[in-house]
Amino acid sequence: MPVLREPPESKFAYVIVAARRARQLMAGAPPLIDNPKSRKATRVAQEELDKAVLEYQASDVSDGTDEKEGKRRKG
Repeated sequence: MPVLREPPESKFAYVIVAARRARQLMAGAPPLIDNPKSRKATRVAQEELDKAVLEYQASDVSDGTDEKEGKRRKG
C-alpha cells in the first residue's frame, strides 16, 4: 500500500483518516504541526491533513463487480 501525504479526494476517506488521527491525538500523540489553530483533536487532525504533514496508507478498493455478480437473482 502506498504511503500518501496529500488529503484524500474522497470526502468519506478524508473523514476516516481525520477520525483515526484524532483518536491518536486524544490518546496522547503529539501534533505534527507547530501552533495548531485549535486544541480540539478533530480540528488538529484536519489541519494536519490539509497541510499535508500527516502520512497515511490508502487501501486498494475493488470496484465491487465480483461481489455483485454472486448476489443477483435470476428470474
